[in-house]
Amino acid sequence: MEKMPYQPNCERSAAGVISSDWRNALPVLDGKKATLRELKLADAPALFAMLTAEEVSRFISPPPTTVAGFERFITWAIAERAAGRYVCFAVVPHGIQTAVGLFQVRQLEPGFATAEWGFALGSAFWGSGMFVDGAEMVLNFAIEIVGVRRLEARAAVANGRGNGALRKLGAVQEGVLRRSFLKNGEFLDQMLWSILGEEWRQTRAVRRHGSIH
Repeated sequence: MEKMPYQPNCERSAAGVISSDWRNALPVLDGKKATLRELKLADAPALFAMLTAEEVSRFISPPPTTVAGFERFITWAIAERAAGRYVCFAVVPHGIQTAVGLFQVRQLEPGFATAEWGFALGSAFWGSGMFVDGAEMVLNFAIEIVGVRRLEARAAVANGRGNGALRKLGAVQEGVLRRSFLKNGEFLDQMLWSILGEEWRQTRAVRRHGSIH
């Protein structure tokens, strides 16, 4: 989740809302390790604690620096979802009530045919299987419900964990975006990854049945 589309100065009205179920409210997605749901203002303190840690924020655009900043981000995310431009799920581990991370999907063209996704998870939950669990639910939601045809992701070349996670999901590395991400005054190279809708459906079928004929 290297480039969060939210910035403090980009809060906009949700005029022109197009009616659909996910635009009215995100569904609750239950996985093996965690539940994904709409962000709530009450998530702000936990997200602030989890996502501002140095090891988490190292390869993402600067997160809000205060709890109030996260509250403004949550308000913005809900408005953007209602306008049909952006989706952000809170990651809530089973047995816990507060969010420990998030998955986001934003349209790169009107109608969401092409979109970009990103993610951030508190380091205490790295290696728990929670990322893959949540990522598979988000991919299925984006492709089957929202209608995304092509889903892109960008990760700094130095971000071995993020690139490994995308590879594990079956994403295809398309190239290197040279000096495309500014972090702490330095421009970093990024890997460009993509997942196509038809590829994701095939991957899911293989996992379910072992092979495709």
